[in-house]
Amino acid sequence: MTFKITNPETTKSNSNDARHPCFDKEAKGKYGRVHLPIAPKCNIQCNYCNRDYDCVNESRPGVTSTLLKPFQAIEYVKNLTSKYDNISVTGIAGPGDAFAQPDVVFEVLKGMHEEMPQLIPCLSTNGLDVFPYIDDLEKYGVKHVTLTINGTDIDVLEKIYSWVRYDKRMYRGREAAELLHNNQMKALKELGNRDFVVKVNMVVIPGINDNQVEKVAKIAAKYGAEVMNLIPIKPVKGTVFENEREPTHAELAELKKIVAKYLKPMTHCARCRADAAGLLGKDLSDTAEMLKYYANLQIGKAASSKRVAVASNEGIMVNMHLGEAPHFYIFEEENGDYKFIEQRTTPQRGTGDERWIRLGETFSDCKGLLVAGIGEKPLKILEGKFGMQIIEMTGLIGEGLDGIFKGKEIRSLSRSDMQQCGSACTGKGLGCCG
Repeated sequence: MTFKITNPETTKSNSNDARHPCFDKEAKGKYGRVHLPIAPKCNIQCNYCNRDYDCVNESRPGVTSTLLKPFQAIEYVKNLTSKYDNISVTGIAGPGDAFAQPDVVFEVLKGMHEEMPQLIPCLSTNGLDVFPYIDDLEKYGVKHVTLTINGTDIDVLEKIYSWVRYDKRMYRGREAAELLHNNQMKALKELGNRDFVVKVNMVVIPGINDNQVEKVAKIAAKYGAEVMNLIPIKPVKGTVFENEREPTHAELAELKKIVAKYLKPMTHCARCRADAAGLLGKDLSDTAEMLKYYANLQIGKAASSKRVAVASNEGIMVNMHLGEAPHFYIFEEENGDYKFIEQRTTPQRGTGDERWIRLGETFSDCKGLLVAGIGEKPLKILEGKFGMQIIEMTGLIGEGLDGIFKGKEIRSLSRSDMQQCGSACTGKGLGCCG
């Protein structure tokens, strides 16, 4: 194979690069970025990754203290940029992958493009499913994209990934590695052919993929990437690679020399969290509280309501999925206590999206819903159109009400205990059998 190597001095860089601290080292001390933790799901499982949602003291990709809904993320950025005038970039870097739930990501990108066009949007992805959305990225002004490519040899990739979920099907082993590699190359080539500034991240795992650095650098340069970032693995407890070692500074330095033969190596990466904000290496100290505030923010009538609708079989436990509940119990908060108001029948099944809109109207006087499970389509409609707070849990109704009205931790909030309604729900309004 003959490679056309890109000259590291010849780039597609645009005027925004001077304000993007991840793509231009000179911007690091001048301009800040904010990572929006809005992508909850991932479509692959890396053997070094364990996404943690509540460890505020750990700094590594995939970690966040909370998740934001699209409207919450937009309000958060508005407030953050009003307080700090050096924030120039809004990045979507997790905690999952941007294209595992693209409708959420594009809702944010659309809002940012319309309301804060002065900010530079960018995102990071594993590249599995970005290709179908490249036109949309251009539409909403995204020019900077980071792809994580951990190797080119299938035998190596097979060691790094446990599974890949693509087009509603699970792949494992060699089949998963081949699928991921092929999709990454397709995306890399198309992004490089267009007016995107592409950075390639590579997690370096000594003895596993360090011999892949030159191969990745070559092909990244061939397809038009401009920057390559070598990220040393940070072994995480509970992962397949928890006992692997980090590369030494000397080893990384030698690998960066290899990268420099083909394209510009990044030398100032801070291994940022998925909710990082501020200058690289100097994150703002007040964003944890801000994130907590905006994670509880609501809009419309729901924001001031004292009522909550509960999917329950008997009025004591939260134990029914949204689609299967023939009725909801309505509770109202008064001076810190809760009283039962009434039962309300849910709209007729079989009407598709119209059912969820009618359901939202039925509970429009409610602050939120407590359900044992909910599909992605009704979740998007009820949160986005009606501003409701949706909590998926199994357990006592009082515990869920305390979570909504008093901000208390809901101990029975555990998606792993549920039947994963959202993964199988057709969203056609037919109930859980539809």
